[in-house]
Amino acid sequence: MAQRVLIVGASVGGATAAITLRNLGIETVLLEKELVKAKPCGGAVPPAAFHEFDLPQSLIDRKVKQCLIVSPSGQETHVPVMGSVPSDDDYVAMVRREVFDGFLRERAQQRGAELIHGQLVGLQVEPHGVTATYRSMSDGREAKLTADVVIGADGAYSPTARMLGLPNLPRAVAIQERIALPPSKMARWEETADLYLGREVSPDLYAWAFPKCDHIAVGIGAGPGHTAKAKQLLANLKARLGPALDHGRLILREAHVLPMEPRKQMAFDRAMLIGDAAGLVVHTSGEGIYWAMKSGQIAAQVLAHALDTPDAAHLRLYEQLWWQQYGTMYTFLRWLQRWGYGNERQMEVFTEMCRNIDVQRLTFDSYMYKQMTPGPWLAQMRMTWDIINAQARNYVRRRTPLREQETYAVV
Repeated sequence: MAQRVLIVGASVGGATAAITLRNLGIETVLLEKELVKAKPCGGAVPPAAFHEFDLPQSLIDRKVKQCLIVSPSGQETHVPVMGSVPSDDDYVAMVRREVFDGFLRERAQQRGAELIHGQLVGLQVEPHGVTATYRSMSDGREAKLTADVVIGADGAYSPTARMLGLPNLPRAVAIQERIALPPSKMARWEETADLYLGREVSPDLYAWAFPKCDHIAVGIGAGPGHTAKAKQLLANLKARLGPALDHGRLILREAHVLPMEPRKQMAFDRAMLIGDAAGLVVHTSGEGIYWAMKSGQIAAQVLAHALDTPDAAHLRLYEQLWWQQYGTMYTFLRWLQRWGYGNERQMEVFTEMCRNIDVQRLTFDSYMYKQMTPGPWLAQMRMTWDIINAQARNYVRRRTPLREQETYAVV
């Protein structure tokens, strides 16, 4: 049998892994159960992805150049999307997953990857290879295929991980609605994305309004312990947006889950996990698209050099390279999520902190270029001073949240 790789999941991570493997001349099969419905997602992609993966600008619905952050009490911070050195890459790309994923999947096929429309129902990893059982989505029949290695790129619920005997990861839920607005209303979000904080819209993450080509995506994220309230949180967000959604038409309501912790191990004998299946979603922002693509690329590159001996000892180079490059960023963003979203007073502090120009530039440097850039000592002192002052203001005298202001007004 010719050496080949089975990739379970043909979304951004799986498709990128397939493209990378085919560029290296390795026979590749993609198994995907859903080829019609788009994966629910906010759809924010950094400019780095378009350069690193040679993606056309035509995939971008809108380029966001301003972010509006609204605290629980209603204080607003307007943040320009700009790094330390102004460039043409000072934007956040907004994409629709049905367009973005479809492009990558088609590119993988053009490079020679085989695409099977089926659902994984069984997986055996043995010393000599991998045997997968799948159910055809067209006629329901079961079939088997063999490969040298399997890559699980099948999301937060990952059947691949489950069949490898791995535990579930803690998960957050995200629910959003796509709402078509008249042009006069869409102008509000021409180049702006909104983030909303507060326990009535998201107790431990954030809520959003992201612009797309002809609509906005309005959604919320809720961590473990709050997922049962997701629908009510979304309704609260829409109420908070109020007249901005007048005359809007619901196009689609969608929900998905996000892993909240990376897996301690992402590579095994003849098996690897990437993207959401590996828990590679960053805290604070919940960003996953770039990380799925990058993990797929790195895993494929490591695998290409280890196909003759695809055991854990060789394949775990993938996770070693990953954490060497991105470990500091993941650790910092995990801490920032707990610190900034821990309670409503901290959310007020977080909103104020984002007014600091040094915070803004360092944030977008790391977002756009995926590198943790240490700030000059003077900038660090300014940031520290502003944070101390914001902590004092918000803990000495608590701000009144919007919902309580409205209650007092009625009384």
